[in-house]
Amino acid sequence: MLFISPPFGNYINLPGTTSIKGSFTAEKRDGLLLQVIKTLRYSLFYEGWINKIGLRNPGIKSIKDFSQENIYSIAIMSEDDIDIFNNTIPKKANIEINISCPNVSNKLMYKNINKLINSEREWCCVKLSPSTDSQQIDELYNMGFRKFHLCNTLHSEKGGISGKILRPHVVKHLEYIKNTYKDCEVITGGGITNIKDIIYYKDKGADHFSISTVIFNPFMFGMLYFDYLDYSKNY
Repeated sequence: MLFISPPFGNYINLPGTTSIKGSFTAEKRDGLLLQVIKTLRYSLFYEGWINKIGLRNPGIKSIKDFSQENIYSIAIMSEDDIDIFNNTIPKKANIEINISCPNVSNKLMYKNINKLINSEREWCCVKLSPSTDSQQIDELYNMGFRKFHLCNTLHSEKGGISGKILRPHVVKHLEYIKNTYKDCEVITGGGITNIKDIIYYKDKGADHFSISTVIFNPFMFGMLYFDYLDYSKNY
């Protein structure tokens, strides 16, 4: 399956893909547009995009209609937020728990996030950081998580970096999860700009793929999308 990650997943829904919307916090965090203008830049040095958006969003309660066709990415700022999410998000709504945004001052919570797992959700996955270690993956597995998204942007002083710089981190996590836990599904992203990148991750053991920044280039995205549709018929 091909996932369209935020921010583009908030606006794009295409046949053969699943949109991930968010990330949403329990309470509204203002300043999205200003932070995008101030911090979103393409880096020739890193060959990727850098931002310091920092989870600016209208809050989970802004969603009036949760569609089971989408996945809703959430970020938990404090343990009290878990109850807010459970009381707001329908039990059948698919979620991704983002525990790894590099652009917030406090670390995102993952203590007791297994309270968000229920048998009615098709998707309840965790989005990991490039710096996640195997011990944390083990903890999440023991909590009951069987779906993982690799991975969030890489921390730097200038902001979170996306693009091909993520590839070695993604592969490291992917190989650990697949070699250690045979019952897990893994979404891989990071620097996917053409079908060869998808095949690369597939050969490494990925089950699904996520894209985002390639959409800044509509021509490249269009080529990737139609190539993926053809490729997915055979795997």
